[in-house]
Amino acid sequence: METLLSLENLFTLAMLILLQAVLGFDNLLYIAIESGRTPPHRQQMVRRLGIALAIILRLVLMVVVLGLINLLAQPLVALNLEGVFEASFTFHSVVSLLGGGFIMYTATKEIMHLLAVDHIENLNARQTRSVGGAIATIVFMNLIFSFDSLLSAIALTRVVWVIAAAIIVSGVMMIVLSDQVSTFLKKNRMFEVIGLFILFIVGVLLITEGGHLAHMELFDFKVEAMSKTSFYFVIFVMVIVSAVQTRYRNKLEALRAAEHGEPAP
Repeated sequence: METLLSLENLFTLAMLILLQAVLGFDNLLYIAIESGRTPPHRQQMVRRLGIALAIILRLVLMVVVLGLINLLAQPLVALNLEGVFEASFTFHSVVSLLGGGFIMYTATKEIMHLLAVDHIENLNARQTRSVGGAIATIVFMNLIFSFDSLLSAIALTRVVWVIAAAIIVSGVMMIVLSDQVSTFLKKNRMFEVIGLFILFIVGVLLITEGGHLAHMELFDFKVEAMSKTSFYFVIFVMVIVSAVQTRYRNKLEALRAAEHGEPAP
C-alpha cells in the first residue's frame, strides 16, 4: 500500500490530472455544442450521461491499450505510390486521421450552418439531434479526444490505479465544468464561432499527427505533426483578436447611437 501511495505515484497522478484538464478543453467545447442541439430540458442530462459513459469506456480502453500497447504501434497496412503517396498506417495513426477528419467535417458543417441562417434566434430553436444520437456522438468523440492523452499517460506510468484515478477525476471535472461552458456559450454566441474554429484546428492537429505517425509523404513531402505549442498559440491569438474586435465593435455602436441620439446598446 505504501508503494502504491508513494510520492512518485502521487506526483504522477497530479501531472496526469493536469494533462487531462488541459487536453480536455476542446472536448468540453464539442460537448457543449453537441448537447446544445438537443431539447433544452434534456441538455444537462445529455452532457452528464455522455461524459459518465465516456469515463467507463475510457477505463475499458485503458485496460485494452495497456494489454496491446506493442501491437498498436505495429503497421496495419502500407501504401506506396512512389513520388505521389507513401504511408504505413498503425492503429494509432488511423484513429487520429479518422477522428481528425470527423471533427473537421463537424466543425465545417456547423460553421456553414451559422452562415446560412438568416435570423440568429433560429439557432436556438433548431433541434436536429436526438438525445440518443447526441450521447453516442459525445461518447465516441470523447474516446477520440482521450486516445492521445491515454497514450501520453501510459508513457509516464504503467501503474493502473494512477491512470484510472486521473481518468475518473478529470471526468468528474468535465461533468462539473460542462454546464458552465454550455451556459457561457449560450450567453456569448460569438464564442460559439470561436469554439467551432478551435475544433477545426483540433481536427487539423489530429490529422497531421496521424500523418506523422504513419510516416506519410505527399509528393515527396513528409507530413509533420502540428506542435502543441503552435496549437495553443493559435487559440490564444484567436481569442485575443475576437475580444479586441468585440470591444471595438461595441465602441463603434455606442458612438453611432450617441450621434443619432439613441440609447447605447
